[in-house]
Amino acid sequence: MRFRSLSRRASVLAATVAVTVGAGVAVSAPAASAAPGAPGTRPSFCDHDNRNTPFSQHLCAQTGDLLDTRIGDVHPTQPSLGYDEVYYKLGRYTLGKDAINKKFDDWCEADGRIAAATVSPGARLDDPSSFTCQLPIGGETADSVAAMKTVVIGPGGEPFLTDGHHTLTSFYETPDGGANLHVRLRVLANLSTLTRQDFWAQMQANKWVYLRDPEGNPTTVNKLPTSVGLANFTNDKYRSLLYFGRDIGYAQNGLPFQEFYWGSWVRDARPIDLATWNPNDLGSYLATVKALTQTMTALPSSTVVDSGFTAAQLGALTQWNGGKAENKGEFDKLSKPYSDAKPGKLAYTLEYRRVHGLG
Repeated sequence: MRFRSLSRRASVLAATVAVTVGAGVAVSAPAASAAPGAPGTRPSFCDHDNRNTPFSQHLCAQTGDLLDTRIGDVHPTQPSLGYDEVYYKLGRYTLGKDAINKKFDDWCEADGRIAAATVSPGARLDDPSSFTCQLPIGGETADSVAAMKTVVIGPGGEPFLTDGHHTLTSFYETPDGGANLHVRLRVLANLSTLTRQDFWAQMQANKWVYLRDPEGNPTTVNKLPTSVGLANFTNDKYRSLLYFGRDIGYAQNGLPFQEFYWGSWVRDARPIDLATWNPNDLGSYLATVKALTQTMTALPSSTVVDSGFTAAQLGALTQWNGGKAENKGEFDKLSKPYSDAKPGKLAYTLEYRRVHGLG
């Protein structure tokens, strides 16, 4: 696996030196080189005709490159979010009980460097000198890069986010984040030479864009948000519900929009009765997650769930809660109230909503 790492807040075209990581996996480490073009010559911009673009630094990006990106510049490829996932993250960041605030772990993971290593008193996400990650820039591994959020480079070099909308929105909304916060994103493909029409046709062919609103109605690419941030998205309650079922009823498998497909199944097939679901009550929310995930794991693996994807392709587990009892495993972790030393995700969501009057 080959990738290049670009230093934060600067685009550097790097020559690469092969290093060995893990069990013989070849990964590229960065080596600094001069800017493209000899002194006095004009950079080629990879033969693009239109170089007058605010995203010209991305025009030559290759699949696997790690791009330093201002999060306010990424273009979403879905119209909605599960707000409760973002509320959980913001609750964990602002009301959390962790020895090291989880926002630093999340940022380091998103940047391809596993988790936070050291965090100074008063550290802030927008001050990268105030914390360190477990891996230095240039020391990324195949596994750490696989966990990064992804972009496709579109016409004019514009970065289109294909995974990470909830994470980047949480960074955008947290007090020490915002639109100017930077994080690196892994390039899934460069389609910048295509016309805008052909670009979107290719994105849809690859299922790198999700064009349904929370009620299942089709939407169009020109109505997609132009930036992350809660105010730019509609709220999909089914997507929220699915988030809390991770590793209880299904496992993430890297398929873009995986949880939206499951959410569409909940909305359209109505596998469980949601009439008694009270999203403001921990017990009711937990009971709904339990009923839903038990139904998911009972599906035959070949059952078509949504958009042609089967239960197996959407990561359905063969055993509920990994085969563990209700008071064990992931469901037990999810069940912990906010008063616990380690509250569950739902407790953080409800507490954040309570504190901010979002019930």
